[in-house]
Amino acid sequence: MKIQNLSSSSKMYTSNVYLISGTLNALSDVNTLIDVGRDLAIIPIINNASTGMGKKRVDQVILTHSHYDHASLLPQIREIFNPKVYAFSPFLRGVDHLLKDGEMLRLGDRMFEIIYSPGHSNDSICLYCEEDKVLFVGDMNIQILSTDGTYEEGFVKALEKISRMDVKRIYFGHGDPIFNRCNEIIRTSLENVRKGG
Repeated sequence: MKIQNLSSSSKMYTSNVYLISGTLNALSDVNTLIDVGRDLAIIPIINNASTGMGKKRVDQVILTHSHYDHASLLPQIREIFNPKVYAFSPFLRGVDHLLKDGEMLRLGDRMFEIIYSPGHSNDSICLYCEEDKVLFVGDMNIQILSTDGTYEEGFVKALEKISRMDVKRIYFGHGDPIFNRCNEIIRTSLENVRKGG
């Protein structure tokens, strides 16, 4: 699996936009955008990316949630690349398939589990690949350092589920990924949530 952050050099406020493709660009690989952001500068980057001969550059889009900084560019991405669009929210225009907690989807050459993780928004999801131990969290707060917060049941349930997984890499909707001590960070966050009640 190849992971490319298309918006890492963006000059405007936008979410991270990840292009997931297969290591060998095989015909069976599913070229996937996780979020689309709001910066048109990602379009030439997609057009120049190595996504495989005779394949669509973007087969599908998966939105981690529907906030404008993650989803604004969806109409343009649909018009240019004609991908299938997946999201948890039934209210977002341009979505072809509503996601469910526990659903499995192929991204690139790997299978990912959808984890419903409300808290930042009511339609937030995470995506986890067991094979590569990779977790995309969107804007879910996965690094909780304080014990004085209160959290809704759905968020705690998602964090408990994630804490039972083996995670080696965490990719965020904003900022740089984490490649060290991921399991420890997640479990410490869960402990702090439980202490906060």
